[in-house]
Amino acid sequence: MSDDVKHECAVAMVVLRKATVAAGDRGGTKLSLLMEKQHNRGQDGAGAAILSNNPNPGEPPYWIAKSASATPLVDILGAIGKRESAQDERIFLGHLRYATFGKNEVAFCHPFVHEASELARTLLLAGNFNLTNASELFETHRRKGAFPTSKADGYLICEMIAHELGDTRSLASAIAKALANADGAWTLCGATGDGWAFATRDPHGIRPGFYLLNDDFVAVASERPAIQAAFDVPPDAVKEIPPGKALVVSPFGDVEMVEACPPGEPRPCVFERIYFSRANDAAIHRERKALGAALVPQVLQAANAPLDDVFFSYIPNSARIAFHGMLERLFAECGTVRFGEVAVKDAKFRTFIADAAARREFYKHVYDVTYGLVKKDDTLVVLDDSIVRGNTMKNAILPMLDRLGPKRIVIASSAPPIRYPDCYGIDMSTLGELVAFKALVNLLGGRNALAQAVAAGATLPELYARFADEQHSAEIARLLTPPGMKAEVKVAYQAIDALHAACPGSSGDWYFTGDYPTPGGYKVLHQAIENYLAHRNERSY
Repeated sequence: MSDDVKHECAVAMVVLRKATVAAGDRGGTKLSLLMEKQHNRGQDGAGAAILSNNPNPGEPPYWIAKSASATPLVDILGAIGKRESAQDERIFLGHLRYATFGKNEVAFCHPFVHEASELARTLLLAGNFNLTNASELFETHRRKGAFPTSKADGYLICEMIAHELGDTRSLASAIAKALANADGAWTLCGATGDGWAFATRDPHGIRPGFYLLNDDFVAVASERPAIQAAFDVPPDAVKEIPPGKALVVSPFGDVEMVEACPPGEPRPCVFERIYFSRANDAAIHRERKALGAALVPQVLQAANAPLDDVFFSYIPNSARIAFHGMLERLFAECGTVRFGEVAVKDAKFRTFIADAAARREFYKHVYDVTYGLVKKDDTLVVLDDSIVRGNTMKNAILPMLDRLGPKRIVIASSAPPIRYPDCYGIDMSTLGELVAFKALVNLLGGRNALAQAVAAGATLPELYARFADEQHSAEIARLLTPPGMKAEVKVAYQAIDALHAACPGSSGDWYFTGDYPTPGGYKVLHQAIENYLAHRNERSY
């Protein structure tokens, strides 16, 4: 993805079902592997906790470490490796954080902890989640007599579950009661001081969650390949936690799958398949190739040139697998084509130059190009997995590609245009930042025209439907074209039907269609429109 978009976090949990396991299979080692294999999902913070099976009175029943430094995962894995392992360690909990909301501070890092004098009410929680109604839940919790000291949704969920643990001896019932009125998406992992552990997903399965169950371990992670790598098991050994269910592990190692929330229509986030998850999951690898193959007709139409005069490339590195699928279809249908890696992403660097113009010049060089592959007057096709804001495309990538002298540049997106805000995990809750929405506003005639249409009762899907996809794409291409660009810029987007065909198990497509799985999604959409019309550039939930 060319845009810098923060997204979904990662959870990791290992529970030992037996008192003794092989030395190389200690839980700390397995937890470290699960976290390392999911480092793509969190760069802003990390945390881990280890719970003892038989804690000593006068000492905390757990060990915990958190970091929000420039290298948080390195810090946490180092802390786990340096500590002395104890024989009674049994539950290992980890988290990697991408800050879609809140500051990059240790206070916002997971696991969250609810301290209590009773072990059964001491709770540690780590999660991959966003709630659309955190404010309402905060007030409800406060009216129950609680005094919450933070509005962070992770802290709030931890406190809500802990509160319910005081009214019931059943962990499953406490989870169900605490989450009964929650609106949003979540995969949560937690443990109590007296040795219970659990993992649960939201009713629509928006956030991913997988588990391994064998004689020695219960392991949970946000991505299937992480468990495969850490435990050396085939794909079919790793199962998906069903939406709305809670996997509960007793202090004795007994495992039960119980209902935590009534399950709804499955709506797994399709961006997991397009971009977020690592492609070493065989199913995701196949789906990304299918996305690239499905784009070929739109790309050839936009290129509008003999194949000898077209050069195919991609934005490194996330679009690479989809590019393979595009090439395979091109070879099958068109014979030999010219291709190569034209855009090269340089190592990330920072500059402390004070002059704004100089900073902008440095920004242009985030990407470099391979010279000599593209002929003068070629049409250059460059595949990206999605286009969100388009800032990097306009200010860095297109100016660099223009140096190669193509007469036309086609930016192909393996995802459809992102027309609506997200509130379930992706860092794009404001409409004004989305290039597809900016294009709509321009086509309507400006912000005032949008305001008049909304006041007349028009919905955002109805407004998009006023214009053909070709008109919308042409306006996006115009917005992406930087000043002084010599090459013509065109955009080719994935079709919704083709997306669903390529990713049949993931129907969570609200950022493309406006079809949200929960009432909170529509509430956020309405708030986002209101914010935009009022010139408020702020989070919509």
